[in-house]
Amino acid sequence: MPGFDLNALLEQARQVQEEMQKAQERLAGKTVTGSSGGGMVIVTANGKGEIQKVQIDKQAVDPRDVPMLEDLVLAAVNSAIKAAQEAAAAESPMAGLASGLGGMFPGIPK
Repeated sequence: MPGFDLNALLEQARQVQEEMQKAQERLAGKTVTGSSGGGMVIVTANGKGEIQKVQIDKQAVDPRDVPMLEDLVLAAVNSAIKAAQEAAAAESPMAGLASGLGGMFPGIPK
């Protein structure tokens, strides 16, 4: 195939790997939160989606309605995980890879 440069492809792969490592390091340092019940339950996670902290307002604790508290915690955890996924997507170097490969392979947009 004319114009195909395997060394250039390998170099780009190495660069993408480095960028992914840097992105993972940035994500580990990010903090995101999710909440439910108007802020009665707040969950803090890191950018990798690992839950770091759960805060529950006293008003959310009703021993007669434990299922409601469980639902609030579940909703806040899911909200924090979604925020972590969005942060990860924003840090992803993969969009740059597709752009860089566009010049090497027809059909891949630049």
